[in-house]
Amino acid sequence: MLCLGIESTAHTFGCSIISSNKEENDKSNKNNDDLVLSEVRDIYKANAGWGIHPKEASKHHAQVASKILKECLFKAGVNIKEIDLISYSAGPGLGPCLRIGAIIARSLSSFYNIPLIPVNHAIGHIELGIKLTNLVNPLTLLVSGGHTMILVFYKNKWRVFGETLDITLGQLFDQVGRNMGFASPCGNKIEELSNTSEKNSVYPLPYVIKGNDVSFSGLLTAVKNLIKSKKYVIADICFSLQETAFSIIVEAVERALSFTEKKEVLIVGGVSANNRLSQMLQEACKYHSSIFKSCPLQFCGDNGTQIAWTGLQEYIYCPNSKVDPDKAPISQSWRLDTVDVLWR
Repeated sequence: MLCLGIESTAHTFGCSIISSNKEENDKSNKNNDDLVLSEVRDIYKANAGWGIHPKEASKHHAQVASKILKECLFKAGVNIKEIDLISYSAGPGLGPCLRIGAIIARSLSSFYNIPLIPVNHAIGHIELGIKLTNLVNPLTLLVSGGHTMILVFYKNKWRVFGETLDITLGQLFDQVGRNMGFASPCGNKIEELSNTSEKNSVYPLPYVIKGNDVSFSGLLTAVKNLIKSKKYVIADICFSLQETAFSIIVEAVERALSFTEKKEVLIVGGVSANNRLSQMLQEACKYHSSIFKSCPLQFCGDNGTQIAWTGLQEYIYCPNSKVDPDKAPISQSWRLDTVDVLWR
């Protein structure tokens, strides 16, 4: 079975084609080698010092969509008429960006009479991460520009065990990076600068954790003030920022681990590409005798494969998930803990 996934929630427009069938979806089958036939994406680049402008990002998606789709089909070696299923990111995300992906998915589905599945973007991150790491039922940390959540699966839903009370970890890094003159996304710049710090000492910064929930707005303000003062080396500021923010997250994960006694921990989302965060989580998991896995680097950021894979699960195991192309929905604030996950 061939499934086309279309991702367009924020700065990335991506398409992927995967090949799978019900037998391959069996939980005992761990072979992922032939799953992804093609994965193509293009990222909207904001001006230096600026974040994602929804209208400009949607224009970017509209301009590159045809090229990305054609390249995706070409790399997979298939014709659009051979596609058995189309899935698209229906939310959460930026409205104008979501609409571009939805319009393309609706048009293809309607013209070629291909079943259409709306997918929750956050669920896509989690489900692809589990598939590619061969975990079974992990405590999952989702960290990106749009999410900072600690999740456990219980009674057909991913339940939020802890989350940010204000801005996400990705937003924290993006806002600090923009304050230094970089363009979003800035996580890799923060990590690069942190790695050049010679002091490797942490400046006193706000450290806020409430139960399993975290807060980063005070940390953001304090770091901006350090930058504004021009008394400190930027690399040292970035090192302090990372160490403080990640310590908060890891403490929240450890609290969740102690309560749930999970023996698997998974990190997914764009910020999961950060090596220091993975290193700190690895150490925490050793202490709790838990296995730690991170989503493969290629699939940390937004991608069409997460949408294709999750859409395929919904189509196979949730008979009512298919939608009429004329009524295919999008939702900017689609909470992942409202989604029934009947295939797990």
